[in-house]
Amino acid sequence: MPEPAKKAASAFTKKPKSSEAVAGGTVVFEAETEKKDTKVKWQRDSADIVASEKYLITADGNKHSLTINSISKEDDVVYSVIAGSSKVKFELKVKEQQEKTENAAASSSASSEGQPQASHEQEAPAESQQPDTRQDLTGLFLEKPQSGEVTMGANITFIAKVGSANLIKKPAVKWFKGKWMDLASKAGKHLQLKELYDRNTKVYTFEMQIIGAKANYSGAYRCEVSSKDKFDSCNFDLIVHEARVEEIDIRAAFRRTSLIPGGKRKSTAGGSSCDGGEEAGELDFSALLRKREATQVSNEPEVDVWDILKKAPASEYEKIAFQYGITDLRGMLKRLKRMKKEEKKSEAFLKKPDPAYQVDKGHKMKIVVEVADPDAEVKWLKNGQEIKISGSKYIFENVGNKRILTINNCSLADDAAYQCVIGEEKCFTELFVKEPPVLIVQSLEDQMAMKGERVEFECEVSEEGALVKWEKDGVELTREETFKYRFKKDGRKHYLIINEATKEDCGHYMVKTNGGESVAELMVQEKDLEVYQSIADLTVKARDQAVFKCEVSDENVKGIWYKNGMEVKASDRVHITHIGRNHKLTIDDVKPEDEGDYTFVPEGYAFNLSAKLNFLEVKIDYVPRQDPPKIHLDCVGHTPETTIIVVAGNKLRLDVPITGDPAPTVVWTKADKGKTRPPKSEESSDMEFSADLMKDGKVISDTDGRVHVETLKDHCVFTIEGAEREDEGVYTVVVKNPAGEDTADITVKVVDVPDPPQAPKIVSLGEDWCNVQWEPPAFNGGQPILGYVLERKKKKSYRWMRLNFDPHKGLTYEAKRMIEGMAYEMRIYAVNAIGMSRPSAPSQPFVPIAPTSEPHCLTVDDITDTSISLKWRPPERVGAAGLDGYTVEYCKEGTDEWVPAFEGLTERTSVNIKNLPTGERMQFRVRAVNVAGASAPATLTQPVTIREIMQRPKIWIPRNLRQTVIKRVGETINIVLPFQGKPRPKVTWTKDGEALDPKQVGVRNSDFDTILFIRRSERKDSGKYDVAVQIENMEDKASLHIQVVDKPGPPQNLKITDVWGFNVALEWKPPKDNGNCEITGYTIQKADKKTMEWFNVYEHYRRTNCVASDLIMGNEYIFRVFAVNMCGLSEEPCTSKDSAYIQKTGIVYKPPTYKEHDFSEAPKFTHPLVNRSVISGYNATLSCALRGWPKPKVVWYKNKMDISNEPKYRMFSKQGVLTLEIRKPCPFDGGTYTCKAINDLGEAEVECRLEVRVRL
Repeated sequence: MPEPAKKAASAFTKKPKSSEAVAGGTVVFEAETEKKDTKVKWQRDSADIVASEKYLITADGNKHSLTINSISKEDDVVYSVIAGSSKVKFELKVKEQQEKTENAAASSSASSEGQPQASHEQEAPAESQQPDTRQDLTGLFLEKPQSGEVTMGANITFIAKVGSANLIKKPAVKWFKGKWMDLASKAGKHLQLKELYDRNTKVYTFEMQIIGAKANYSGAYRCEVSSKDKFDSCNFDLIVHEARVEEIDIRAAFRRTSLIPGGKRKSTAGGSSCDGGEEAGELDFSALLRKREATQVSNEPEVDVWDILKKAPASEYEKIAFQYGITDLRGMLKRLKRMKKEEKKSEAFLKKPDPAYQVDKGHKMKIVVEVADPDAEVKWLKNGQEIKISGSKYIFENVGNKRILTINNCSLADDAAYQCVIGEEKCFTELFVKEPPVLIVQSLEDQMAMKGERVEFECEVSEEGALVKWEKDGVELTREETFKYRFKKDGRKHYLIINEATKEDCGHYMVKTNGGESVAELMVQEKDLEVYQSIADLTVKARDQAVFKCEVSDENVKGIWYKNGMEVKASDRVHITHIGRNHKLTIDDVKPEDEGDYTFVPEGYAFNLSAKLNFLEVKIDYVPRQDPPKIHLDCVGHTPETTIIVVAGNKLRLDVPITGDPAPTVVWTKADKGKTRPPKSEESSDMEFSADLMKDGKVISDTDGRVHVETLKDHCVFTIEGAEREDEGVYTVVVKNPAGEDTADITVKVVDVPDPPQAPKIVSLGEDWCNVQWEPPAFNGGQPILGYVLERKKKKSYRWMRLNFDPHKGLTYEAKRMIEGMAYEMRIYAVNAIGMSRPSAPSQPFVPIAPTSEPHCLTVDDITDTSISLKWRPPERVGAAGLDGYTVEYCKEGTDEWVPAFEGLTERTSVNIKNLPTGERMQFRVRAVNVAGASAPATLTQPVTIREIMQRPKIWIPRNLRQTVIKRVGETINIVLPFQGKPRPKVTWTKDGEALDPKQVGVRNSDFDTILFIRRSERKDSGKYDVAVQIENMEDKASLHIQVVDKPGPPQNLKITDVWGFNVALEWKPPKDNGNCEITGYTIQKADKKTMEWFNVYEHYRRTNCVASDLIMGNEYIFRVFAVNMCGLSEEPCTSKDSAYIQKTGIVYKPPTYKEHDFSEAPKFTHPLVNRSVISGYNATLSCALRGWPKPKVVWYKNKMDISNEPKYRMFSKQGVLTLEIRKPCPFDGGTYTCKAINDLGEAEVECRLEVRVRL
């Protein structure tokens, strides 16, 4: 960031000082510059001084002087010296000849002591001279404030002392800048006023301290002191110099200081001593520190309290005055009133921009001003910085007198204050950039959770950091419920988290922004224990291991194992394990007594899992060598009629015990008979079986694919890995050896989940429900269908929500609790004993909607011989489908044939049906139509006869026209008078009994009103206007009074009737022309003939004579009077021909003293609040009257709740009358209102009831 530019240092090392001189004498002003040969120019009242006999100008190197000879009273003006960019002002004060003695010393002192005191005056100008302790014979000052100089950023104090020994009343002091600016209202950060009192000397000390002086603080100041009838004033000047960096002489800090009489310090050299009777002073570093402080310039922005007050409402004045240290509230209000009156019309601008503009982000904005000079060049500023042309962001246009600033693609950076500058004049405006509404980019998803689970709703908005509001079933969720709900933000994503869901959390959850909303449903279900894997029957041989295993959905569920109804206990041979969701019972070294029914019972659930353990006992008998083969299916519990069922995807294993000697050959066949393959070695002494698998007449190798046969010592194993539907059928096992053969058939059935159903169809729709219908699946998986499970989702979502947990038996289902207007899709699962099918294809998207309610308040608005006008109100319930329009039908009485009044729909709530048969009795009805269809009809209560009804003419005079209409000259008059009457009446206007002039007055008539229009009113347009409305022999009349007013003429014959003391009596006559309205008062002004500056004496004065008081003695005054009416002041005043001179008085009147009356009183309501009943939508007020001192603090309550800071209410207090204004109340605003007043002496309160009725 670049450093701020430093202000240029002064070109002068020594500056000329203001001086006093006696008339006829000579005075010399001297100045020194930093550089030699610098050109110096002297000025008198901003005009260059030319060397002459009167003015002698000399230059010697860097020393310059101005000598003024033969001084006269005309030389008492302001002078200045200019070198480069530096300009120093100083004054010459000329005194009369009789004061020569006094001024001689002052003049010589100024010239002789100017050089050594230059640097000290620059640092502490208030102490540069000895205070003038001389007291005038008629003055009140013991010590007057002296002129001073100060560097920018430094502080300076002016002191005035007033003796009170001879005063009856405490003196009052006022400080002024210029001629009228009261500095009491400027007190604050940069100006402080103090008052001290010494009881011993009875002297008041008044101080005015200026903190952090600025360049605009320079000028003439005045201090006025008054006490009863005594008055004194003193003028002094302040000069503020620019900050100048000087070389610092550190040795000067080591000079010792000592006090001289009068309280001032005297500097001495470090090694010298003071006067004989004084000790050496202290080391004084203060001068060095002050010089360093002088180089610091305050960068704080200057706040103009008057600009703030002009823009603030009157109710904020007291608060602003307290904030900025203004104590004279009455003086502040007077000055503010004058400032508002003295605002002049701009000379450079014909039309200024509006105070503020608003534009949406990303849009274009144009700021237009109109200038008086078409060739004027303007500059545009943004936040005080000039706007430069850069690309297409800013476009400057000049179109005639218009100057246009176009801002393209507005962003938040363009939200700023803008100025248009022409020369010294400026106009201001502000631009507010409105951000677009926050949209919901990603909507909420429906959630289905089990009890106790964590639920998280997620949405995404268009703006990062946007505010959102969460609701459940229309009730806002707040931070107070953080123990239940948790809100989370992550960039543009917002989350609502429910840690442990319960049944009470079911409902619709909504997230809202200022640009949209999204709704989702939460369903919470109780947890059901699901069995993922059940225990299966086992057949084991002796000394083998038996393992029962099952898997459930909840890993925390424990269980108990039973054998034949007796609990199984763990032992060295029996092991019970529970790992996660798996429960296992392991029996090692199986024995015959282990055979039986085994059951697993989960704790807390009313069901069990059962299986059977079969013990296979192998008996070894002596068999002859030639033993025919035998298949022992009965050993494993199978019979030829038994069907083996296997679930698709599971492993099918068939263990077939066989015997035979020699070892038989085993062939498995399915569909076709198998072909025998000889054993591997018929002569083998070992008993070894061989087996083949033939499918459809072909032998499949043992390792081919997922089907294989395994031959063991005493049985053959047939295995299918991952059974499929094609594996279903009758399998034949054939065993052969030379002794014979044996055959057995085993039926295998493969069962599976059913096929998915076809896409469901939506049969009917409602406001929040729909009926779904579907067909059974083509294949049931080999098991009967137990039911169906349905799911739905929002169209734009990816999350499906289950509607039922228990299978639904039927083929139709009514889905409820949907959101009207939201698009949904449905899908179906089929369920059998094996499990659930894949989902069906989703249904066509559908939207739950319902027709609107019927229109209401159907009435006949107008009727003629062939037409009728109907009107009605919209339906009370519209719904999410909206309202497309209305249909209107009619039929003749006694028939049911309804005829449409027009084709299509109408969006209006009124219609005019034409071409109806005259004299027929007709019935009419109206229906509201939307996407869901037509609503129930709204019908007239009885048939209507089509025939025009004669209506008597009647003029309806609005309330505002029942009294005199007052307009100012030049304003537009536009009067609208409604009337009734059928057929259309004839309207006639007259003014004072005569016809209207069509060139001046325009009249327009319609079927239901008449308009009187005067584009530019004049005084002659005042009068009585009559209007008549006539139908055949029936007539109605009305009268209006219009009064066109203008500013009054000047009053007449202003005279000064008497002058005494400080008072002047005035008298005048009313003006000849009162402007066609009552004279409301007069404004009286006075002016001193020396300055001819006018000041108000009275405003809105009612009488034609007055007394002007508090005039300054020794001054000569003239007076003028303005007449005032409702249009304002008269254009010209009436000025007094004579003047009034206020003589100096020598008699001092000492008025008697009176004890001030104590007005203190506790608050008391002199008029209570009254119960009121108002209509909603119209502003209502509650008023009461209060008395008390000190001024009580007033607080308003509604139902015992403080409403002081509520924007809906406005509180007023005027002359003890308290008013509470309720803006457009609704039924919610009804209740008990209380007004409570409190001060130091007590409190009081009154209350009333307010009833708000709903408009019918």
